[in-house]
Amino acid sequence: MRLRVEFTTEPFDLDEAPAHALVAREVIEAAELDAVDVGPFGNTAEGRTDAVLTAVDALLRRTLEAGATRISLQLNVIDEDGR
Repeated sequence: MRLRVEFTTEPFDLDEAPAHALVAREVIEAAELDAVDVGPFGNTAEGRTDAVLTAVDALLRRTLEAGATRISLQLNVIDEDGR
């Protein structure tokens, strides 16, 4: 099975990326995922179930430790065509 996770961390700072946002980027880019899209207002990653769930666990723990006060995420099962 493949999963897609979409997430944001808060609070936002439009002038400078907060520490929790930098940590989120680091966690997702270091994970064993097939597709990663990191942006200022939302992030998306795809991969095998175990890789995505491991990355989400690390994301939640590390961004909270780095000062995130809210983390919004959506997790979807996707088919082989990416839908």
